[in-house]
Order: sequence, then structure tokens, then C-alpha cells
Amino acid sequence: MNPDHFIHALDSGLRTLFAPARSSRPTPLAKVQDALPLSEAEKRLSGALMRVNHVGEVCAQALYTGQALASQNAQLRNQLEAAGREETDHLAWTAARLAELGDRPSYLNPLWYAGAFAIGWTAGKLGGDRVSLGFVVETERQVEAHLHSHLDKLPANDAASRAIVQQMKADEAAHARMAEKAGAFELPTPVKEGMRLAARVMTTVAHRI
Repeated sequence: MNPDHFIHALDSGLRTLFAPARSSRPTPLAKVQDALPLSEAEKRLSGALMRVNHVGEVCAQALYTGQALASQNAQLRNQLEAAGREETDHLAWTAARLAELGDRPSYLNPLWYAGAFAIGWTAGKLGGDRVSLGFVVETERQVEAHLHSHLDKLPANDAASRAIVQQMKADEAAHARMAEKAGAFELPTPVKEGMRLAARVMTTVAHRI
């Protein structure tokens, strides 16, 4: 293992978990006429949903970092790191929105990060780059569907959260297309179902904790 790559991965993990995320793009903005006040109940609902989305971005950082560390392909490693930088934007946007809503990130973020990193690294090491890319495709497809469901669940007048989720959804779809073009392996159905089950557990717990 290249020591520089290991140090980069360690630095990425520490920054994700313990440092404020910095976005390279402005936070997606809602139309002014759509920015209506939220009730306390609506704030709690939006906060819980955005906490789940923030956890998803913590996991995305971990997954991409683990996969990049495992890959021996410099071009693929650069692609994964570029996608990770876009996910850092999402991390910053969701964290900022949580603060605006008076809510907090999940207390279990270190656990979520460790699990996703292990999956990414293991997929890359044991399955190779095509399997690693297959995990990217399936993860992003599931995240895109998950974000679509949040557009149905978010309060209708929470335009700020909706604008963020819509841009995240578009970015996740682009990441899946990138992985497909790079030669992703189609994961077996049992693996996909296992990923859905794990995601369901994570989202259910993160909604509250």
C-alpha cells in the first residue's frame, strides 16, 4: 500500500468526521417566493430527513475513500476522488441546512463511516475495479431513489431543503453514469438486496439518533 494514499485516506476520514465540510459550489438556492416559514413540527421533520441525508454523505465519503485506497488504477482513483469532492459539497450543504433548522448530525457518524469505508475497501481489494465500480453504481442508484422519496416527505414549504436534495439527486445520477462508463460490473441481486437492507437500517436509526 502506498503510504501517501494511506495518509490521504486517513486525512479524508478525519476531515469528514471532525472538521466543518467546505463546499466548492454555492448551496443550491430556492426561489424567494417559495421560502415560507416552517412550523416547529415541520422543522423537526426536515431536520430528521436532512440528518439522514447527511449520514448518506458521510457514507459516500467513506465508500469513495475506501475504493480509491484499494485501487491500483491511477485514472480510476482520480475519478473516485473527484466524485468524493462533489460529495463533500453535499456534506457541507446538508450540515449547513441542519444548523439552519436547529438540528444536529447523527451521533453515530463514526460508526457509519467505518462501515462504509470497510465496504468500499473490501470491494476494491477482493473484487477489483469493476466490482468496486459496481458498488458505486448500485449505491448511487439507491441514494437517488432515496432522495426522490425525500422530495415526497419534506414539508411542501421547505423550499431550501428541497433545492439541496434536488441538486444532490442530479449529482448522484451523474456519479452512477460515470461508474457505468468506466466499466462497472453488475452486482448480483442478493448483494443489491443486502445493500438495501443495510441502508434501511441506517436510515431508520439515523432518523432519530
